[in-house]
Amino acid sequence: MPIPSAVQDLVEDAQTWRRHIHQNPELLYDVELTAKYVADRLSAFGCDEVKTSVGRTGVVGVIRGAKGGSARAIGLRADMDALPIEEATNLPYRSRIPGKMHACGHDGHTAMLLGAARRLAETRNFAGNAVVIFQPAEEGGAGAMAMIDDGLMDRFGIEEVYGMHNWPALPVGSFMLRQGPVMAAADEITVTIEGQGGHAAMPHQCVDPVVLGAQILLALQTIASRNVDPLDACVVSVTRFEAGAASNIIPQSAWLNGTVRTLQAATRDLAEKRIREIAAGLAAAAGGTARVEYRRGYPATVNHAAQTEFAAKVARKVVGESRVDSNVAPVMGAEDFSFMLEARPGAFIFLGNGDSAKLHHPAYDFNDAALPYGMSYWVELVETALAP
Repeated sequence: MPIPSAVQDLVEDAQTWRRHIHQNPELLYDVELTAKYVADRLSAFGCDEVKTSVGRTGVVGVIRGAKGGSARAIGLRADMDALPIEEATNLPYRSRIPGKMHACGHDGHTAMLLGAARRLAETRNFAGNAVVIFQPAEEGGAGAMAMIDDGLMDRFGIEEVYGMHNWPALPVGSFMLRQGPVMAAADEITVTIEGQGGHAAMPHQCVDPVVLGAQILLALQTIASRNVDPLDACVVSVTRFEAGAASNIIPQSAWLNGTVRTLQAATRDLAEKRIREIAAGLAAAAGGTARVEYRRGYPATVNHAAQTEFAAKVARKVVGESRVDSNVAPVMGAEDFSFMLEARPGAFIFLGNGDSAKLHHPAYDFNDAALPYGMSYWVELVETALAP
């Protein structure tokens, strides 16, 4: 169906909001200016409640429908934080803050949800409450968990929760999602190897932690290829290897650091177990030791079946059957919306950003042509889910 003219009329304002936020990026929980900008607009739109400082710097708006006295509440979430990247564009609205930019499209996510909030506050063509959630610290700070710990779901009576993220290379006006794991869990590993240092010309008198670290690094790659079901997914990437200070010295220690990505909880447990076993076993065989630190980060983002089917139905109403892929392959990146989906049933959907630079790239920019599709999706979702 065509985008409603009332939503199209919001595009110019949404673009203005988006570009203002893009010019003024803030990181993690330090999003005070962005949060104030959001809260001021929600108040101006006539939201029935506007709460700030939820999960430190999050903002929540409540819009009550006019179609009966239902107590049902649906949560819609957007993220507000930027990334510590120097922007490499010549856009007239490029970042004004050195070393910070919106390289993941959170400026667009925030603008789309603001536009939807304005439209919903104007029409109130639903029964129950639309709860718009503007979250800090998605980029590594677990802002979703902070908001949940601050009572987000219970304070606002949220029964279901929905999230959205733009996706480069997916055509504008298209959506994609899937039931079950749609994004991976993200964990960090550090392996500290202790050997016996000495003269590089006399390796027989040493326990070389560099050789040992290389053996561990390569052996870790067998977890995905030889321990995990080939029909499952697992990534073990060692991205840092540090050791030594001179060409003629075998160092005393070496240090590996990397990430583990999995879709299933059992696979996550298996990966941790095997990493510990491989590191300890190889180190012992060489006469050294290895200490593994395994830090669990965001869990997998797991879409609930009924809510995924519903979200796909809504997306089809907005853009048509052929432009919604409801069985997309999972993405091995991570999202802290996963915490919200552990707290309440819901679904996470991807929105096409067209032919743009990739996420987290210094040349990335959110595509303003996607704004009406995201806003229309949010409005349609609320009016359908909370139909009287």
